[in-house]
Amino acid sequence: MNYQKTIKTTHIFTSKIQNIRKAHPTFNSLGTKPSPKSCSKHYFSCLHHKNASTMRWAAAGGGGLGVAAMTYVAVDYLRNVSPTWHQRLQPLLWSLLAFVAIMRVPFYRHWNAEFRAALPFLASIIFMLSALLFEALSVRFVTAVLGLDWHSDTPPLPDAGQWLLLALNEKLPEAVVEILRAHIIGLHHFLMLFIMLAFSVLFDSVKAPGLGLGARYMFTMAIGRLLRAITFVSTILPSARPWCAPARFSVPGHPHRWAQKYYVPYASDANAIRQVIQKDIAYAATGKYIGDYRPDWGSMSFLIDFLRPTPSEGSSWYNLLKKAGGGCNDLLYSGHMLVAVLTAMAWTEAYGGFSSALIWLLVMHSAQREVRERHHYSVDCVVAIYVGILLWKMTGFIWSGKDGTRDSRLTRLGKIQGRLLQAAKDSDMDEVRELLKDVEVGSQESKIKGPSKVMWLFACGTIFFSLTIVVLAFTWTSDG
Repeated sequence: MNYQKTIKTTHIFTSKIQNIRKAHPTFNSLGTKPSPKSCSKHYFSCLHHKNASTMRWAAAGGGGLGVAAMTYVAVDYLRNVSPTWHQRLQPLLWSLLAFVAIMRVPFYRHWNAEFRAALPFLASIIFMLSALLFEALSVRFVTAVLGLDWHSDTPPLPDAGQWLLLALNEKLPEAVVEILRAHIIGLHHFLMLFIMLAFSVLFDSVKAPGLGLGARYMFTMAIGRLLRAITFVSTILPSARPWCAPARFSVPGHPHRWAQKYYVPYASDANAIRQVIQKDIAYAATGKYIGDYRPDWGSMSFLIDFLRPTPSEGSSWYNLLKKAGGGCNDLLYSGHMLVAVLTAMAWTEAYGGFSSALIWLLVMHSAQREVRERHHYSVDCVVAIYVGILLWKMTGFIWSGKDGTRDSRLTRLGKIQGRLLQAAKDSDMDEVRELLKDVEVGSQESKIKGPSKVMWLFACGTIFFSLTIVVLAFTWTSDG
């Protein structure tokens, strides 16, 4: 549809309506505020101004979500300042937020839209869980393939970001440095901030459906996790914390036979590297390979070469993946920063306002702390920021914060523009009113329908499922 042509035709039609109004003073054209007495006759114009005033009211009074978000961060930070007050206030805050959300459920008008978004939401959950499983497998592989001796003997990479932060510690006031060092926000905070954003559809603070927003968040997260796993598996980088792997993992000390053949002979000898480039074949004689422990995992035995289990770790491949955690290599790019950036992008698009700027400040604070505490190199955080931004921009087809009402109205108006012009020429006011009413009713159809019993069951199930996800996310990620 050519929207410019449609808008031009609409302007022509509006001018004709203005001429008709001179002969018919009781008719209110599109864009003119109708009187209360004429609302029953001029349906489209009344709803147009009603919707506009509602949007203005929501924009003016929508600061509650930002206040709730910052209150949550501040209360949770009390665990570092005053654990006693934290234990008192945190349950109270979460109980209050859950109670207010549940009380809004009977007044929520978009359950039809939520129902349509349920299937993409569930598909996104399955996709994200699959991506996390692949990532856990990749984390264990890059940790185990070179052996613990490599982790202990390989020094960290030079990082200019670390140097900069150390230099700033000498230049900045002590109070500023302490703020930069403070554990203000972590992974679970960003997850909770997004969950609060998604639940705010109950208060019309964010465009419905909330499940659509959640589906976009998890789908984008899954894509980001897959790209991350492919990236850090491609080139294995040493950790910024050399003591990490021996402290957390029980993998063999020697390299896997793949690394014994293709890496070890060419790791440090310049002549060997030159020859392998010229011959383009692994020519060095490695002798007898050092073998690994091989438990009986049945159909999953193909994972032994990737996970490299030891007798002390038990016989379950699943337990090995659960222990993978964040790994002990440098995992380019940062998964924590990906979560933070996606939360900030979602908040900026869906809600905006001053609170979005505060969340981006928290993202920057989290990034410098990742580098300062040597959980990641600077490059990991930089790449995570722009990858997260670009991925979020690319997944707008799942859910978008932009209001599609105007475009849908223009589309419908374009389909009936010929009939509108003819009715205007004929001064047929009844026909004009019916055509305009059809345009408006088409965009309001989902709101007019009342929730059925099935929809109420779906609403209760959705709220219960969502609150369960909140509890699980808070429990599983509270340690970062």
